[in-house]
Amino acid sequence: MLTHISIRDFAIIDNISLDFKRGLHILTGETGAGKSIIIEAVSMALGGRADTTLVRSGKDKAIIELAAEIEDPGIRALLAGNSINSEDGFYILREIYAGGKSICRVNGTLVSLSFLNNICRRIADIHGQYDHQSLLDPDTHLKLLDEYGKQSIGAIKQSVYKLYEEYKGLENELNTVMSLQAEQLRNRDFMQYELSEITQADPIPGEDDSLSEQLLILQNSEKLYSTLSEVYELLYGQSSSLDTLGKSSRLMGEIKNFSNEFSYLSETISDCFYRLEDLCMDIRKAKDSVSFSPEIINTVSERIDLLNRLKKKYGGTLENVLSHKQKTAELLSHIDNSDQLQQTLAKELSISKNRLDAACEKLTALRKDAAKKMELDMARELGELNFKDSSLTVSFTPLTEHGEKKYTESGSDQVEFLIVTNKGEQPKPLSKIASGGEISRIMLAFKAMLGGFDGIPTLIFDEIDSGVSGITASIVGKKLKQIAGSHQVICITHLAQIAAFSDYHYQIQKDLSGGRTVTTVKLLNQEEKTDEIARLLGGLHVTEAALKNAKELISESLQEPIQVTLS
Repeated sequence: MLTHISIRDFAIIDNISLDFKRGLHILTGETGAGKSIIIEAVSMALGGRADTTLVRSGKDKAIIELAAEIEDPGIRALLAGNSINSEDGFYILREIYAGGKSICRVNGTLVSLSFLNNICRRIADIHGQYDHQSLLDPDTHLKLLDEYGKQSIGAIKQSVYKLYEEYKGLENELNTVMSLQAEQLRNRDFMQYELSEITQADPIPGEDDSLSEQLLILQNSEKLYSTLSEVYELLYGQSSSLDTLGKSSRLMGEIKNFSNEFSYLSETISDCFYRLEDLCMDIRKAKDSVSFSPEIINTVSERIDLLNRLKKKYGGTLENVLSHKQKTAELLSHIDNSDQLQQTLAKELSISKNRLDAACEKLTALRKDAAKKMELDMARELGELNFKDSSLTVSFTPLTEHGEKKYTESGSDQVEFLIVTNKGEQPKPLSKIASGGEISRIMLAFKAMLGGFDGIPTLIFDEIDSGVSGITASIVGKKLKQIAGSHQVICITHLAQIAAFSDYHYQIQKDLSGGRTVTTVKLLNQEEKTDEIARLLGGLHVTEAALKNAKELISESLQEPIQVTLS
């Protein structure tokens, strides 16, 4: 639950702080005093998108600080996964700059807005004056039913999700194979030609470099032969260097035993002799290998030209040519086996569809069981909110597409809530209810019914009493009090009948300070609460009758014990 919020330089707020506890918190004040601005600040602290226009005029940035107690192990796990320590509590710092920048920190660690929102949607649920309009959208009804019955349908719904993913994966794979086959069959002859062309050439990795070196030698064979011959003669012919070294080696051998120095010189000369002898042999082999054949030159040149054509056509290198060959061969094999693959995939798809259909049927049955219980619970909630002879009907319609059953990741059900608000009427969609006050109370009934299932500790209502008055307002107040028995509830209201049920009552005022309008907030004691409720009843001039009425409302709110009926 929320424990504290501080707001600075936000809209008409200069600097205010509010502390929160368990129970029902009521915020009242004149229109334009800043009540909804406080809720807007809470929303931004909880991960709402920043509105830079709300930075107080003349200030560089707005600062919102929010503290909360967290008991949800899932939240702690998310924090730990991002190396955020939560042992000492949970603290949010939101800075919104007039220039457009926004910064979010959790326990001093910089986080993204999406991460903050993912965390905080588990902490608080904010309902604005027009949020009940989401109830008019049938697309939300299935989600509400699943939330209500998640304990019984959660496991099978997860199974449906996995089976649907498997089914769609197989369906997409089959469609891809069929599409590719049609295209590939048109190109099969061309691919076969390319494969044959490369196969016949039979290139070897690195062959082009080796052939280029060979051609260079062949083209310069005469020069190479004459040069090697001359070198060989110098080293091995008459009066050659080898003869000179041989004589020197023999002479040094005669004196090597006279000293270590002579021995070293003798061994060195001897080593040079044998090295030079080996070198002469290598030069002779190189000389003898030089070819003068024009036929070989032509053969090598033609081979190089062939490889260059392949490289130009299939990727620039022999490695790419060979890679293209492999891919083409695999693709041709795939084409040749595609009929079998289609049959296999079609069979797997049929099996997957049957499994998905069975799971969807089971999910539908469990949903209908949950719907019956929801109808009973909703009838009770509506009755407690002064809807006489009212009832909720959960209508099921199978999803279809082109006359066939349609599957989604959520199953194959379309759900819509129908309601009867007056005896003798036929069930109608929520969108057909004219009264905004009725829709507000219905939304409150849903929240009372679902609040025990969503696991969210804090509920925030911004003028949820819109369109409500009289005895119904008292009933709404009682319902809010009931919800506050299991949740922390923060509510903005203009109605004294609702405010009387508060555990904590804050008065929001708009004052002038230094020539500027500022919002102030005050936690009221019992006497001040009575005066504020009297103001809500009587307007600017609080009369004795209004004070008496205020005391009666507070007394009545305390007389009847509130039973928490959330399951």
